[in-house]
Amino acid sequence: MRRIVPIMLGVLALSISAFAQGGRGAPPPPPPLEPGASQADVDKAVLAAPANLRDQSTVIKWKADFTYDTLRKGTNPLVCFDKSGFPRQPPFMIECTTMGNLARVAQNLKVEAMGDKAPAAFEAMEKDGTRVKPEFGSVWYHLMGMSREQSRTHFTIAVPNATAQTLGIPDKARQDGIWLMNAGTTTAHIMTPGE
Repeated sequence: MRRIVPIMLGVLALSISAFAQGGRGAPPPPPPLEPGASQADVDKAVLAAPANLRDQSTVIKWKADFTYDTLRKGTNPLVCFDKSGFPRQPPFMIECTTMGNLARVAQNLKVEAMGDKAPAAFEAMEKDGTRVKPEFGSVWYHLMGMSREQSRTHFTIAVPNATAQTLGIPDKARQDGIWLMNAGTTTAHIMTPGE
């Protein structure tokens, strides 16, 4: 009987621990880096990712020709990258979104490199239908500012071509609920209070 009590207490402690962890056990370690990739580049690129997605996200590094190198192949659909200092971007700009949005990001980078001509180029692509659409319902996570120390988080939900009527949410900025920005365009997205 004396042995049963410590065994039962041990089983109870393990059960409580497993329950507290949701029964999932320890999360898997992050995937390995690709040859030549820098851990510092990966660590910086995932700063905008939600904590529960960060370790398993894919990380890429954009090149001057608007293609990219993969630094780490992830196991979830999130991809993160550093756009700090790119044309029309803040000095510190980290972004994460879904893999299906990389064509949109590449197009954005290419057009933004046009400098002052970028707004007109984006408008022309909207009109002629060549603007790449983001995945409907995909989240875009950002950590941005003049420096890392002065950065703020920001996230939006892509709803290309949505309008206030199709979604049933307002298309005017508000502080007490969500609202739709850039309604009716491929850039339409849901904003959240405080963003």
